[in-house]
Amino acid sequence: MADENKAQEDESAGAAASRRSTGYHMGTVDAVISVEDVNRQAKAMAVEVPLEQVATLANNDPFVNLKDLRCGYGKMEIIHGLNLQVAKGQSLCLIGPNGAGKSTVLHAIYGLNTVMGGNILVGEGAQAQDVAHMTANQKLKQAGIAYILQDKSIFPDMTVEENLWMGGFLMETTAQAKEAAEKVFAKYDRLAQRRKHLAKVLSGGERRLLEISRALVMDPDVLLVDEPSIGLEPRFIDMVFDILDDLQHTEGKTIIMVEQNAKKGLEFADIGYVLVSGELAIAGTGDALLENEDVGRLFLGG
Repeated sequence: MADENKAQEDESAGAAASRRSTGYHMGTVDAVISVEDVNRQAKAMAVEVPLEQVATLANNDPFVNLKDLRCGYGKMEIIHGLNLQVAKGQSLCLIGPNGAGKSTVLHAIYGLNTVMGGNILVGEGAQAQDVAHMTANQKLKQAGIAYILQDKSIFPDMTVEENLWMGGFLMETTAQAKEAAEKVFAKYDRLAQRRKHLAKVLSGGERRLLEISRALVMDPDVLLVDEPSIGLEPRFIDMVFDILDDLQHTEGKTIIMVEQNAKKGLEFADIGYVLVSGELAIAGTGDALLENEDVGRLFLGG
């Protein structure tokens, strides 16, 4: 009888454990939520976001302004008429279920996919230029837009120094690229101490620092940051967000980020957008989205 009771207890414990699952990206929830359920519930909580609200979040002075953007890959449209605004020196974090089109937005801004309609304006006031149909190289050199890719974008068999030089590949001379790299080394002593080391021997946090630093060689105004915390230990995640915070608040960089750790991303960002099926479902300050019960339940694990 004791054995039977023990078996029943184990079964109950196992059933309870099976009902608990990690949330969309952090924490725990009491029931497993499939990707399909997340998408369905996210669509249900979507509200029409007026353009006035989008503009207000960017202090009515956008530095990056997406107007009715439609984009995708080949002939497949992923983003359907997105309006996005972020001011100079602000940060914006895109969150949402898998397949919502978050990275597709970054790709469109940088020139890595097909823009099918709308505008991508970058710059202040009357000086803003429509970069929607520029190439990635043109956007980096002429509009100051840099893209920090997900993990594993460094050249592992090059030294740290050579990786930074590659960040200046659009400069007129190698000497200019080397001079710009020295400015980065002056800012980040941790990299300077490893300048002659092959990139493949760096720790995960150091590799991410190198990826960010390489994007800084061209001194961009806009940083597109794709999953900065992916694959990192917690101590390195804090380091990376501290670096991004410094770039925003000390150097005035405008940051648009996609972050799988939704809680961390919203804690960092001035503005948060929830994308669902290629459309804007919710927009607000980062703090407001952290307090939103639906956002918390679906994306923050609580």
